[in-house]
Amino acid sequence: MTSALNHLTIAEAGEGLAKGDFTSEELTAACLKAMDAQRQLNAFITETPELALKRAKASDTRRAKGQALGAMDGIPVAVKDLFCTEGVLTTAASHILDGFVPTYESTVSANLRDAGAVMLGKTNMDEFAMGSSNETSYYGPVLSPWKGKDGKDLAPGGSSGGSAAAVAARLCLGAAGTDTGGSIRQPASFCGVVGLKPTYGRCSRWGTVAFASSLDQAGPLTRTVLDAAIMLQAMAGHDPKDSTSAPLDAPDFSKAPGAGVKGLRVGIPKEYRVDGMAGEIEDLWKKGAQWLKQAGAEIIGVSLPHSKYALPAYYIVAPAEASANLARYDGVRYGLRVEGDSLDDMYMNTRGQGFGKEVRRRVLIGAYVLSAGFYDAYYAKAQKTRTLIARDFERAFESVDVLLTPTAPSAAFAIGEKMDDPIAMYLNDVFTVPASMAGLPGISVPAGLNGDGLPLGLQLIAKAFDEETLLSAAQALETAAGFEGKADAF
Repeated sequence: MTSALNHLTIAEAGEGLAKGDFTSEELTAACLKAMDAQRQLNAFITETPELALKRAKASDTRRAKGQALGAMDGIPVAVKDLFCTEGVLTTAASHILDGFVPTYESTVSANLRDAGAVMLGKTNMDEFAMGSSNETSYYGPVLSPWKGKDGKDLAPGGSSGGSAAAVAARLCLGAAGTDTGGSIRQPASFCGVVGLKPTYGRCSRWGTVAFASSLDQAGPLTRTVLDAAIMLQAMAGHDPKDSTSAPLDAPDFSKAPGAGVKGLRVGIPKEYRVDGMAGEIEDLWKKGAQWLKQAGAEIIGVSLPHSKYALPAYYIVAPAEASANLARYDGVRYGLRVEGDSLDDMYMNTRGQGFGKEVRRRVLIGAYVLSAGFYDAYYAKAQKTRTLIARDFERAFESVDVLLTPTAPSAAFAIGEKMDDPIAMYLNDVFTVPASMAGLPGISVPAGLNGDGLPLGLQLIAKAFDEETLLSAAQALETAAGFEGKADAF
């Protein structure tokens, strides 16, 4: 049985640990063995086997002594390399953070640790979370555990591609990711797992390497909706160290799945039908609406008229915030330093060699839209557009409880297929960005396979801080879909 322990869900593993069927040390060893066998996926930047086994043994000791246990006690998880981890290399997948070992722990990873979770390592990602395919990492691309019919290596999505691939390949039972414009939900769709972006402010951003501060939000990637609820319970909560953290107690999210959708009003936004979207995604979307209707929900058409402007507005706001946040990486205090003839030379050399192409592109875009001559024309206008997008959602939620949309406009594409076309890459976020701009919670649920046998996800969006309704609707969708697709990696 030990060899299959890494295939358990978080809920199943929790039950097995409680019954004494196996120990956390055995469960952790099974995951470490799987990580070793699937290293070609490049899902991890830094593996922490010694730390994992130490925490697993500590969990077993707590259990044996009858001590109080956390919601994730003894459960092996992976942590995106955007979360600062005390004493463990943290790179944000960038050369410019070479050798950076924090002396502090991010609130989210600390919450998981305090809930008893066992950290297996730090997962690979797009550099500074800037990307939709996990190809911008300084440490090389992550390969999806799924394969195309032609045998080509597929992108796992991004930026939390390492986390999604690790969960899909059964290297861990769950993984912490971050979502700025779709970086949890899109890779979840590509890899056939569940990805939840909570409401902005639900999880603390303290100790998380910043990309776009008004958009970044941590969340779980798991194999089931119930697992996402359990993991969110451990991650969420008010943090006085983060001024954007909502001063709200987190409800018991684990009780939300199973509540059903009888009488729930599900909105179908007409603007989410876009040119070039695969017919099979449109068909799956219709099927998803039918599944929820059969489960007792009411399907209602809604309009989000400004959502078509969400993507261009996002690619003004996010780079603008990134250009400000990344100004701190100068080679002076930590990370990479490339010497020069003067201080200015050192700055330019360090940033020129330390930042990858996509990061440099976004920093330049951000600096441009914030410049004196263009601030009003671009950044100010994008912020006004963002307000209109949020208002559209508010009006829609006057008549519906949740919204159902596709997660991504396509299934996973081949590694290298879109790297030379930034606009095509950015279009991957067309369905996920609107909820991010409005700060709303969204979840991607694996709902089917395309004609090539690759997973497709459906997205649900709920009102701010209504993750409970979101999770109950998501589990109803999950149950109806009955997704059983398994990645080729195992």
